[in-house]
Amino acid sequence: MALLFLKQKLFPGQDKRSAGKLGKPLLAPDDSTLNSDQDDIESQRSYSTFRPSSPTSESGSTSSSRSRINPRIVSDAILGLSDGLTVPFALSAGLSAFGNTKVVVLGGLAELAAGAISMGLGGYVGAKSEAESYETTVRETKELIETSPSETSMIVHDIFSTYALPEEAISQINTSLHASHGRLLDFLITFYHKESEPDCNQAWISAITLALGYFVGGFIPLIPYFIFSQVIVALYWSIGVMAITLLAFGYVKTCVVRGWQGRENIAAGIKGGVQMCFVGGVAAGAAIALLRMFGGGA
Repeated sequence: MALLFLKQKLFPGQDKRSAGKLGKPLLAPDDSTLNSDQDDIESQRSYSTFRPSSPTSESGSTSSSRSRINPRIVSDAILGLSDGLTVPFALSAGLSAFGNTKVVVLGGLAELAAGAISMGLGGYVGAKSEAESYETTVRETKELIETSPSETSMIVHDIFSTYALPEEAISQINTSLHASHGRLLDFLITFYHKESEPDCNQAWISAITLALGYFVGGFIPLIPYFIFSQVIVALYWSIGVMAITLLAFGYVKTCVVRGWQGRENIAAGIKGGVQMCFVGGVAAGAAIALLRMFGGGA
């Protein structure tokens, strides 16, 4: 005790400093460290808040927010154009055997009108049938949920058992889905029947896309017959125009599906263009041969 009393009298400041140090926890950071850390945090917050976003983040947000074309519209446009570029071209080439441009033009326009209407009606009826099929699937699934919960539980179990999930996890998921009929209905429609709700305007969109694609594609081979009075000259120009058009259409159609870059995609696009030219040439040749054959027989 005496030694402690003498130490306090002789070294009072040292005891205060040691008391200040002892008053803090062992692992507590120093005040200067806390202040520096807080300053760093504030600087990081201000930097992350006001700094401009990187090009990668901007491009990612732009690509995610960019609207994409409905694949069904692309499919209908390709179907309409492919039929329009081959059938009317073959018909006009075959009608040129009569040697009269007026016959070719009138026959081609009549076929264009009938073909466009037929393609449009076919697209409309097909889209309506898909919508009716979806409604039937929804109605039958609702009846199944209300009348046979055990069967729907087995369906859910079979779907998740293919992913080798534990039985406990599957049971929890099954219970959660059956707690809400609406949620169970969406799950069964999406993962069991593998169907999606069609657009309410899909029938009209398909009809218009197919009809316009067929008319635009079929009008191209008729353009030379409006310009030249001699049938043989118009036929040669029509063949040349359609060769370039079919080659370009086949290339674009293939690259839209596969991609535009890369040696393999370019080779596939050229192959698709050559195939379209071959199909159009065979169709036109068959039409000319048939008309000449029947015309010669008459």
